[in-house]
Order: sequence, then C-alpha cells, then structure tokens
Amino acid sequence: MKYEWKKQAKELYLPKEQPGIINVPLMKFFTLQGQGNPNSEKFAEEVGVLYSLSYAIKMLPKKNITPQGYFEYTVFPLEGVWDLADEAKGLEKLDKEKLIYTIMIRQPGFVTDDIANAVINSMKNKKPNQLYDKVKFERTSRSHREIYITDARKTPAEKLKTVLRFKVEKI
Repeated sequence: MKYEWKKQAKELYLPKEQPGIINVPLMKFFTLQGQGNPNSEKFAEEVGVLYSLSYAIKMLPKKNITPQGYFEYTVFPLEGVWDLADEAKGLEKLDKEKLIYTIMIRQPGFVTDDIANAVINSMKNKKPNQLYDKVKFERTSRSHREIYITDARKTPAEKLKTVLRFKVEKI
C-alpha cells in the first residue's frame, strides 16, 4: 500500500475549516536557508533542488537501492518559515528582497543521514549546482510554518492552498 500524506497524515496537512490543536511529531527534512523575493528565479531554483532530492529518495528502488524500511509514498509538500531581515522590520512597506526563509520538504522516516548524504552527493555529480552544498538534512521545529499543499510552479493562483501551523503549548 502506498503512503499518501493527504490521506494518512490528513490532520497534519489538510486541517479542518476551524483552527485546532494537533500533536506534530519530529520529522526529517531537506532544508535550504536563503534571503530574497520568493517570486525570483533564485528561489525557484532552490525549490527545484529540494524537489530533485526528494524525488531522488523516492526513486531509489528504481536504481536497485532499497533502504531498510522503504515504502512507496507520495513526495511531501514544500514548507516554509519566513522572517524579515532586521533592517526591514518596522518599515511601512514590505521589501520582499529582505525576506529571510527556510524552505523544506519532509522525508520519510526510513531516510537516514547516510542515505540523505549519499543522495545529495549523487545529485551534485548528476546535476552540478552549488545549492546542493547548502542543503541540510535535519529535524526541524519552528514557531510557525507555512505548508504549500499545491505546487505554485504548476497551480493557478486562484487554486493555491496553504496551511499555516503555529506552535502552542498548554498552560
């Protein structure tokens, strides 16, 4: 059976109409940090690097590499954490060039540091790009997160779906 995050992890990615509280487990991600306009070619290239790594992990069995615990799955959506550079905070108008971000794509639990590093190195050789040197494989936890359910590269603006997730604690 194929793991589809839209079905098996619906509470994490497709919340109900009203806000609710959910427990989010620690997860592993390929991440990239950057600064600048999310409408730029540079940002699109960074997103592309994360997707290329994510699909390379998914396709390992087609290269006769099947990691322990591997299962068929749908690639997870792009996620992002956003802030402003200090010099842009408090300005009346948003300067998108001053946005600071961490973009990421979740990886299945079977992906180890060794697998992630091997895929990064393989992609560096296959499609040379300095961005692969900036990619990290890590567990992340942030105070807020945007999860892009639809792919902005392929979806008309009026059909885009984004989930906002904020960390809260019981008092």
